[in-house]
Amino acid sequence: MRRRPLLRLLVAAQVLYVLGVAAAGYATAALGQNIILTTTPIDPRDLLYGDFVRLRYNISETPLRLWRDPAQPPRRRQAVFVLLAPGPDSVSAPIGVYARAPKPGANQAVLRGWVTNVYRTSFALRFNLERYYVPEGSGLRLERAGRLHPLRVRVSIAPWGQARIANVEETGRGRTRAK
Repeated sequence: MRRRPLLRLLVAAQVLYVLGVAAAGYATAALGQNIILTTTPIDPRDLLYGDFVRLRYNISETPLRLWRDPAQPPRRRQAVFVLLAPGPDSVSAPIGVYARAPKPGANQAVLRGWVTNVYRTSFALRFNLERYYVPEGSGLRLERAGRLHPLRVRVSIAPWGQARIANVEETGRGRTRAK
C-alpha cells in the first residue's frame, strides 16, 4: 500500500522534468536575446541522427589578447564567458573573454563556452551550438552554400544563460534565405 504514493511521486517528478526541459527551450526562444554569428559548416551527415550540419563559428578561435583575467591564463576544459557586441553588419564579435560572467552593457550579450585548446596567440572555444539538425537531404546543400560564403546563425540566449540556435540563414549574392 505504501508503494503506490511513492510510485505516483516518481511519475509526477518525471513528468515535471520533461515539461521543464520543454518549457526552458521555448522560454529561451521567447525571452532570449538574439545575436547573429557567422559560421562555416563541416560534416553534414550522421547515420544515427540523420542530417545535421556541424558549425564552426567565427568566434570559435579567439585571440589571446581578449582574455580578461590577468591572474591566470585560460586552461583546457575551463568554462568561459564571451562578451559579444554587434558590429556594423549586425554580426556579433567578441570584445572580451572572462572566467566569470561579466555584466553586459547595452546591445551586448554573454555567451557561455568552454576552452578546447590554448595556442600561442589564440585559444579555441566550444559553445554546444556546433550541431544544427536539418531536414533530410538539405545538409549537403547547406554545406555547399557555406563553402561559397559564410552562413549567418541567429542564436537566442536566455537571461539565465542557456543558448540555442534559432535559425541558420544562407547569405550571398545580396540575398538572405532562412532555413
